[in-house]
Amino acid sequence: MIEDKRIDYTKLPQHVAIIMDGNGRWAKKQGEHRIVGHQNGVKSVRECTETAAELGIKYLTLYAFSTENWSRPKEEIDALMELLVQTIVAETPTLNKNNIRLQAIGNLKSLPGNCYNQLNEAIDETSKNNGLTLVLALSYSAKWEIIEAVKTIAAATRDEKLQISEINEKLFDNYLTTKDIPHPELLIRTSGEFRISNFLLWQIAYAELYFTETLWPDFNRACFLDAIVDYQTRERRFGMTSEQLIS
Repeated sequence: MIEDKRIDYTKLPQHVAIIMDGNGRWAKKQGEHRIVGHQNGVKSVRECTETAAELGIKYLTLYAFSTENWSRPKEEIDALMELLVQTIVAETPTLNKNNIRLQAIGNLKSLPGNCYNQLNEAIDETSKNNGLTLVLALSYSAKWEIIEAVKTIAAATRDEKLQISEINEKLFDNYLTTKDIPHPELLIRTSGEFRISNFLLWQIAYAELYFTETLWPDFNRACFLDAIVDYQTRERRFGMTSEQLIS
């Protein structure tokens, strides 16, 4: 348990999602190549993951690589994939030590073979852990995810394995890559950008949004705790009035 008197442990979000933005701008400010920003961003991943685990948060989803990121220069993509493999291999023992389970969502088969294999090995090696679940969104796009779900549902309906009358929100949830993961209650975006960038569009329908000017490599334990404290000041009404929540 973290000793921070601001934290109300009865009002913690079960699932926090983060759009990790600003690595490139951070590197530019340092006069370095963009990949240096990504390398320094790994420290923030580690710090936020450990903080979330200490708080007792159950799920932390990190937007690590979008489908749109494939359009970046090949040099940067290659460096990112290499960094991803190195990080996964290096951090797996720490994940096990801290009882953290690794999962991944997205079009994972589009990843380079070595990256895909190392990712699956780490997922398998941490599968028995029952503390925090760390979810990496890799080659992920919410539009891709929704379209894939629609295709699968349409095929099941065509083959008469599913009736149109059975299609509802709960069923649709079960066709998404996040089917076994609760929807995020808090979405954090770093770097001062105010957009969602095609991330978990279905799942964040009722998430609280937290935007910060801090660039991702500078987003540390204190920044994460500030976001949690801000979340705990929000009134989550889900369409109801404040009076209804009190009564």
